[in-house]
This record gives sequence, C-alpha cells and structure tokens, in this order.
Amino acid sequence: MSLTIAYAVKLNLALTEIDIVEFSRNILITTAISIVVFFNVKTYAGIIRYTSAQDTFRILFAVIISNGVFSFLNFVVTALGYHPYISNTVLIINLLTSFLLLITYRVLIKYFFMYIKNLTLDKRKVIVYGAGEAGLATKRTFDHDGKVNKAIVAFVDDDERKVGKAIDGIKILSAQRLEELIKEHQIDEVIFASYTIPVERKNRIVDVCLEHEVTVLNIPPADAWEGGKLNKSQIQNINIEDLLNRKPIEIDVKELQSQLKDKRILITGAAGSIGSEIVRQLMKFEVGLIILCDQSETALHNIYLELEENYKHNNFHAFIGDVKDETRMIHLFEMYKPHYVYHAAAYKHVPLMEDNPSEAIKNNVLGTKMIADLSVKYGVQKFVMVSTDKAVNPTNIMGATKRIAEIYVQSLNNSLSKKDFIYSNGLSYINELEVKPITKFITTRFGNVLGSNGSVIPRFKQQIEKGGPVTVTHPEITRYFMTIPEACRLVLEAGCMGKGGEIFVFDMGKSVKITELAKKMIRLAGLIPNQDIKIQYSGLRPGEKLFEELLNDNENTMPTHHEKIMIGKVREYLFTEVEAQIYSLLKYAKANDDRQVVMGMKKLVVEFKSKNSVFEELDGAINE
Repeated sequence: MSLTIAYAVKLNLALTEIDIVEFSRNILITTAISIVVFFNVKTYAGIIRYTSAQDTFRILFAVIISNGVFSFLNFVVTALGYHPYISNTVLIINLLTSFLLLITYRVLIKYFFMYIKNLTLDKRKVIVYGAGEAGLATKRTFDHDGKVNKAIVAFVDDDERKVGKAIDGIKILSAQRLEELIKEHQIDEVIFASYTIPVERKNRIVDVCLEHEVTVLNIPPADAWEGGKLNKSQIQNINIEDLLNRKPIEIDVKELQSQLKDKRILITGAAGSIGSEIVRQLMKFEVGLIILCDQSETALHNIYLELEENYKHNNFHAFIGDVKDETRMIHLFEMYKPHYVYHAAAYKHVPLMEDNPSEAIKNNVLGTKMIADLSVKYGVQKFVMVSTDKAVNPTNIMGATKRIAEIYVQSLNNSLSKKDFIYSNGLSYINELEVKPITKFITTRFGNVLGSNGSVIPRFKQQIEKGGPVTVTHPEITRYFMTIPEACRLVLEAGCMGKGGEIFVFDMGKSVKITELAKKMIRLAGLIPNQDIKIQYSGLRPGEKLFEELLNDNENTMPTHHEKIMIGKVREYLFTEVEAQIYSLLKYAKANDDRQVVMGMKKLVVEFKSKNSVFEELDGAINE
C-alpha cells in the first residue's frame, strides 16, 4: 500500500503512467526485503493494543533498514551498468508512508480496544491532581491494564501555565475548580500525583473530597516505583500521616557535621522507634562510631541488618545491654568511651507503667541516672535525653518518672557547672579535675510521634482493617503529633545548640482531636463512620489525660535561633536533695513497694496528681 502511494505521489496521481512490470517487480522485492528485516527486528512481537514509544522506534528502525537495503540493491545494479530498479524519490516517499501507515494502524487498533473495554466496564470517574510525570505515569498505568475500571475525566494542576492544555487528549484544568468538577462530573476518586502540594492545602482538598464521598488516593514518590515504573498496586488510599505532616524542618547540617565528625556516639534504646531513627539520621554524618544499645535482641538485630543493607561504611556496633545493669553499662563506657550520648531508652506505655510503678522507676529513673553518672565519669561531652510532654503536670506514673529523670539530669548539670559535684553513690569517687570535659546535659521534650510503637494511628488502622470497632478512650481527648524523622531532627539540632542544663520544648503545631482523627481515617478507607465502622468510647485509661501540655503553669519559654525549638524555663532543684530522694525511691522500687514508690514520686514532683488511677488517694494523704 505504501509503495502504491509512493508511486502515485511521484507521478502526481497519474496512475496510468505506472509501468506495471516495474511496479510488480518492486512490490515483490519490497515485500521480500521487509519480511526478512521485520522478522529480525521483531516488529510483530509487540502487543498492538499496548503500543508504546519503544514500538514506534522499532518500526522506524525496521522501515529505514528495509528501504536502505533496497537503495543498496539499486546502487549495486547501477554499478553493474543496468538501469536502477526504483527511483530514490519513490524510496524516500515509501519510507515515510510505510512508517506513517504502520503507526496509524497500531494507534487505531489500540484505541479500538480501549473503546471496546470502556463499553464493557462500569468505570469509576477519576480526577488526577498533578499534570506532571507522575500524572502521566498514572494515566499510562490505567491504559496498559485492562482490569483497571477507572476513567480519567481531567487533570487538575496549580500551575496556571498548564491549564487549558492536554495530556493524551485529556484536558488540564485549574485546581481551583476541583470542587466544581467533582459535583459536575460526579467524580468517584481523586488521585494525588503531585509532591509539591502544601499540607494545609492537601488537607482542605481531602476534606472537600470526603464531604462529597470521593475516595482519595496517592501516588508514591518516583524513587519508590517498581523498576522505574508505576504499578497500579502502588496507587493506594492516602495515609493519615500525609495529612498530619508539616513543612519539612531545616536543621544546621554544617554545625552538626562539625560537632559530630569522627565522634563516638552512644544511643540507648537504639532499637525503638525514636532511637532507631536517631541512628538513621546520624548515619548521614561522618561520625567515628555509633554504638546501638538496647536490651531487645530481635529489634536490635533488625535495625542492625537494615544498616548493613543500606550503608556501606561499617561504623556501627550493636551492644545488647540493659541501662539498669551497672556492670554491663560500665563495660560499655570503658570499651567505647563515647563522646556523645543520646538517651532514648525508656518504658513509655502509660497503662502498663500505672500497674508497675517500681519497674517504671527502675528503668526510667535508675536507667537515666546510671547513664548520666557514667557519662560524667567517662568524660562524655554531651548527654541528650529524650523526654515527653507527659512529664508536664504528670497525671500518670510514666510521665512522673520522666519528669524525675529530667530533674536529675538538669540538677546534675547545674551541680557540675558550679564545680561542687561529689558522688555519694556506689560508683567510684570522681575528683572534678578528672572530669574533662564537663558533661553538658540537655533535655528534649515533645509529644506523640506518628507511627511509633504502640501509637494510636497503627492501632486504628488495624481496627479498620478488621472491620471495627475503632476504640477511642474519650470523645474530647486531644493529642499533639509529630513525625518520627521530624522529632529526631529536632533532637539532633537541640543537642547541637545546647550549652547544658536546658530543657528544649518543640513546636508541636496544633493538637488533634482523636475522635476526628478516627473519623477521618475511616473515611479515607472509603467507609462511613458509625455506619460501616463503629466508634466506641472505652473510657480514659489509668493515668491518661484529656489533653497534653508542653509546659506547666509556672513555666515559660525563651526562643532559640530555630523557630521550632524553644527553651523551657523550669524550676531548678538542688542536686544533693534530688539524689537523696531518688535513692529513697530506688530503695522502695527494689523492694517492689509500689505504694511507697508513688508516695516518694509525689513528694519529689509536687505537680504530680494521679487521674483515673488507684493512686489518687495518695494525693490526699500527701496534702494532709
């Protein structure tokens, strides 16, 4: 067909002038050459209804080769003194027309199949938010999978320069018209295919979608695509974490690098959610050695394998040990002599600690005291303690133990800085001249982190997957949330800027009502709260607050150079008095005398008032 067109064009459509003998011979030669070339290039192997750019290039290559072979045959015949078989003009026209016809044929077949498929499927109407590479990849993924029953109605984008244009025949409209388009076209799904949408705007869009019962899906970043291609299984419901995230936090990388370069760094609780993320962040710096200390063998082994897989430099070591075990911790400090300590080891589950006060004191207070004392003895430069907002006006055992740990390290720091520090405990006496440099103790205080072990969001996800009910302790309960990487970046930054004795308070943003969080997670799963999934209120657990605080009424903050970090001005304690009270607490804890332990805690932390707990009666006893 293409050769016929080529002759017709060459002769200005005067078909009567065609030499039938020459034309027939050239048809046979062209067919023979094309069969051989097309067979070897395998243009026939591609499935026509899935034609792609790769198939186009293969066809172009085959057409050029086949016409090139005919041109070479012409050259040989001419060199032997014979008349050429075919005009070069006809060959060039044949090359162009054959390429055009082969591509047109494939495109028509492809769209015919798509049309038939659309007739047989009850398609869900989709809007793709983002007319970039991810948006195009989304469309191609749908086109190439016959089982996908989605039809893209439009692309929407915030970039007004793209508005009015089209991608594969689908119009790009302004994102400002999204709600109007949802109503007008009765949209079933909105897919986020843009990674630059501010979180506040994304939240507003999701609220609009949920209000109109539209499912919201998300495309993962391009580096998470399988083999560089987007898979339909990766287009999933948007996570609640994506809506609670805030603007990325910037930290002073150069200052951190200069402080941490070639340093030996100990992380206690290194297998936990906070400790393991601190490890990951530290691996980005040129540190000398990272010592991962934890008593959980399996969790520690998992983070160790992760580091081995992701980082070529082997500058880390896993050390199994309990922070309460004095002999084991002395061995750790003697062996590695760390320059920096990040103390993240702690018991953190409020209901469990309410039932086990003695163990809470041993782990959270004795463990902190042990590591802090050894840090002084072995000349650690900085000790950074990870605390919690539950330490503010504590209403539970866990929060009170963390407040006592805060008090101990702060009073120890102040005692060291005044050069009047004397050990009275079982550790060997330390002359102040041996303490070089004087350890700087820094405390960081923040609220709940998204995705941490035992946090509310993973629990809600499990309950929704099981079909409910979703259990919330109280209709009015609120919490602050922060991502684990965000919290750990601030821990590193605070440790970098700390001069010793500070309690750094992090900007946690706005508190979130847990009931609303649960409802939103149910809607994001494509379900209706209290219809498909019931929300049940189980009542406040022992020691649980309705809302968390970052400072108590008698504290205020001072700003730092980082807008997300403030210094809390807290009451200071005399180290000798604190140490004496802690020894008394530890004596009762070792005897498992929970009542006396809690009494001692309330005397030391005067703002500790138990709520919804068997220990509420002790508040009255102390006041009397």
